[in-house]
Amino acid sequence: MWPLVVLSLVAINAATFALFAIDKHQARTGGRRIPERTLLLMAVLGGSAGAVAAQQVLRHKTRKQPFGARLAWIIGAQAVGLVLVLARFQE
Repeated sequence: MWPLVVLSLVAINAATFALFAIDKHQARTGGRRIPERTLLLMAVLGGSAGAVAAQQVLRHKTRKQPFGARLAWIIGAQAVGLVLVLARFQE
């Protein structure tokens, strides 16, 4: 089961990074942008690491608010969820 979980997380994070890259390209060239809602949904679905990596590597959406605050909230909620899951496995 764990290999499938890891593979799924790698896939969603790669897809999230790719969407950020596409959005950055579209922003530079005046093309159709990817809605922030879609980018945040990808983070909620497990792509938060890819979102943060894309922000840092691509320098995209680093100062945009409330996007940044929403992404931080998602990451915090996922961290709490991970702690709760890991605590459950410790019992």
